[in-house]
Amino acid sequence: MRSFFSKQRLVTILILSLIFVFCYFVLPVSLPLLAAFITSLLLTPLVKLLQNKFSLSHKLSVTIVFLIFITLLGFTALFITTKVVTEAIQLIDNAPHYLNEISVAWQQFEQHIITASERFPKALTQIIGGQIQDAIDYASVEIGNFITIEKVTDFVKSVPSYLISFLVYLIALFLFLIELPNLKERFFNLLSDKTAEKVRFMSTRLTGVTFGFFKAQFLVSILIFIVTLIGLLFIKPQVAIIMSLFIWIIDFIPIIGSIVIMAPWSIYYYITGDAGTGTELAILAIILLIIRRTVEPKVMGNHMGLSPLATLIAMYIGLKLIGFLGVIIGPLLLIAFGAAKEAGLIKTNFKL
Repeated sequence: MRSFFSKQRLVTILILSLIFVFCYFVLPVSLPLLAAFITSLLLTPLVKLLQNKFSLSHKLSVTIVFLIFITLLGFTALFITTKVVTEAIQLIDNAPHYLNEISVAWQQFEQHIITASERFPKALTQIIGGQIQDAIDYASVEIGNFITIEKVTDFVKSVPSYLISFLVYLIALFLFLIELPNLKERFFNLLSDKTAEKVRFMSTRLTGVTFGFFKAQFLVSILIFIVTLIGLLFIKPQVAIIMSLFIWIIDFIPIIGSIVIMAPWSIYYYITGDAGTGTELAILAIILLIIRRTVEPKVMGNHMGLSPLATLIAMYIGLKLIGFLGVIIGPLLLIAFGAAKEAGLIKTNFKL
């Protein structure tokens, strides 16, 4: 028992406890700062490239990279917003037609139920009818609870908070890019030579795997977007761009995936009597699922060195603890733990 609670293991347990407390209590209220810090790490190589290739000062290189990043972010937001607004207006214009199709399909479904129920005992028909009515009432209540004036009002009230968080993110990003070399130097000055060497190894390993993670996610997501766009251009060209973008964003979350969009969409066309379109969407959904399940593990393994199961668990726990950004932060913390273990900063070679 005494050997189990050695000084090294107690320090390891303390570090892990502090990391857990930090992730649970601090991260949810500091996401803009954390996002800015991670973005600055990703943009730092570009800053160094400008400094070395064009002999520019650090501040000028940071300013150029920051302006390019802001410009790309702005053009991307403008493009997506324009397309979303345009096709959303088209979707709203066609909403009465869609609602009419659903109403007609529901009436046909009710007629089929009535016709089929004539062959069953009256008591059984009443039980089934009661169950269906209860399900419809429950769905109506849930939909009513999901879309309420209070929730819309709360969302509108939260818009200024989101804008402030985004502004804090941009300011913090610029300051992190400026101060990152100084922060790194001050941090290493606090460490002994032996510890500093281990931390440098961990930092190098973590940087490489982090870039691998984002590269892998980007490659898989681009493939998903291209396949979705090509498929929808043949199936539903009117909403191909907006739905491809929406599915692309949703597919970033492995716990959810594109199937939560494609499956209901396909079922809708089956219900409204358009079995051809429903089948085409179902086939596209299966293709996207196969791509995600076969390509992602290989790409992740090649670029990160993490098993698909470990990646999935880390993403899920991160999502539950701190929301959407946890999908990214979870695997990064797992990578950091692995890098610290490789560097010898954390030792877990004990047996119970």
